[in-house]
Amino acid sequence: MKLTLSSSPYQRVKRDTGQVMRLVIYAMVPGIIAQTVFFGWGTLIQAFLAVASALVFEGVILWLRKRPIERTLTDYSAILTGLLIAISIPPTLPWWMTITGVFFAIAVAKQVYGGLGFNIFNPAMIGYVVLLISFPAAMSLWLPPQHLASLTPSFLDSAALIFTDFSTTGYDVTQLRTVAGGVADGVTMATPLDTLKTDLTLGITYSESLLRPIFSTGLFQSAGAGWGWVSLSYLLGGLWLVRLKVISWHIPGSMLASVAAFSLLLYMVDADHYASPLFHLINGAVIVGAFFIATDPVSASTTQKGRIIYGAAIGFWVVIIRVFGGYPDAIAFAVIIMNMVVPLIDYYTRPRTYGHQVTKKARRVE
Repeated sequence: MKLTLSSSPYQRVKRDTGQVMRLVIYAMVPGIIAQTVFFGWGTLIQAFLAVASALVFEGVILWLRKRPIERTLTDYSAILTGLLIAISIPPTLPWWMTITGVFFAIAVAKQVYGGLGFNIFNPAMIGYVVLLISFPAAMSLWLPPQHLASLTPSFLDSAALIFTDFSTTGYDVTQLRTVAGGVADGVTMATPLDTLKTDLTLGITYSESLLRPIFSTGLFQSAGAGWGWVSLSYLLGGLWLVRLKVISWHIPGSMLASVAAFSLLLYMVDADHYASPLFHLINGAVIVGAFFIATDPVSASTTQKGRIIYGAAIGFWVVIIRVFGGYPDAIAFAVIIMNMVVPLIDYYTRPRTYGHQVTKKARRVE
């Protein structure tokens, strides 16, 4: 049985689960292309590896549970989960780590709860958090953007790094970061967020950070090189989903507004120790999280008021964890925290029954 996302009499556009998932995947294509252009072929290789392993794990578990395999695999939810993990991890992450994250996403976060529609947590974020907590060093090994690097890995180099830990020329990821990052010391950073957090920990202010020499020129002065264009690509895909009414504006709108508001408050207090709102919005996974992760129809709030509260709370936790927590980015943790609160949010934001009216007598009794 396919789920049909419609709610009479308000929703007249009926789409089954497979159609919705496919549209979300299509919307991710511009962002995936941008990531590949700026950070190498590893993004596409990881996408193929994550999607293939997600389908295998889902198929095996469905077979063990004696559930229909083809019908479930063709809803594209496993493919979407694999893609979300692939774009969240470093492009050169070892293959077995990628598969480990996908296993926890599909087998534990999704199928243990009964499959699509029953999971209380976002599967992709559970897989990502497992990797981040288990392999923090490997998860921070991002190569510099290709247009700034003196040595850019080819497709074969990227594949060799993922499957053998060494490029075809004998470099490992750490050596490539040093050799390829000859333009500026800051180019060898994990991500702009990670570099900023490290600098602030060492007593270096925001204005003195190593991020300054490698900021993109032009439109994205507040983004680390390449990240601004990646965020813009995902933003365009997200807005397209809103335009098609695949997702509503409530969660992404409230989440982005919340990130901007809370980061602006801190920035106004001390601009030397707290990054600007634009820096928080463009760097990291805020845009991806707002349109492609927090909007998961199963684990997110289902009421309009609830979605606004849910999105705003995620934005709040993103800023708090980034600024005061131990992790430079915080989308996965913020989403998982709020997944746990969704039943409470939905309970207190339930709309009244259609046609319900409260009489004066009922008000007096209450």
